[in-house]
Amino acid sequence: MPRHEAWDAERASEIVSEHLHLEGATLPILHALQERFGYVHEDAVPMIADALNMSRAEVFGCVSFYHDFKRQPPSARHELKLCRAEACQAMGSTKLHREVLERLGCDWHESAADGSCSVEPVYCLGLCSNAPAALIDNEPLARITADSIQAALAEAGR
Repeated sequence: MPRHEAWDAERASEIVSEHLHLEGATLPILHALQERFGYVHEDAVPMIADALNMSRAEVFGCVSFYHDFKRQPPSARHELKLCRAEACQAMGSTKLHREVLERLGCDWHESAADGSCSVEPVYCLGLCSNAPAALIDNEPLARITADSIQAALAEAGR
């Protein structure tokens, strides 16, 4: 996972300004802030609301509705997303996910016992013909096994 910067309101304001010209700028701004800082800081909500002439509730609604937006800094070194869509389930992902979670010593929406990664479910990565699939730090992995996940996490840790 790329190193994220510490929250900086001035830099956040620049990011908001850089995206104001986009149609439907709310989501691009939120994505850009999360990419830079690893999460959407609570101080970003009024900043975005003011810039886009929206209510704070509308902006907060976007942040809280979409599960990919984090409201706290990341606690793990890497992010593992395991696909739970039908094609992956048909290829055995339910059993595979249980094994992966057991090896990591955590459950969904938690960090591995060793802090190596957080684990999030996703509902289709578009890799259906290569199921089961996952992402580690937004890099796709196809035809995964518990061993290939473990190896990919080890590789990402270097």
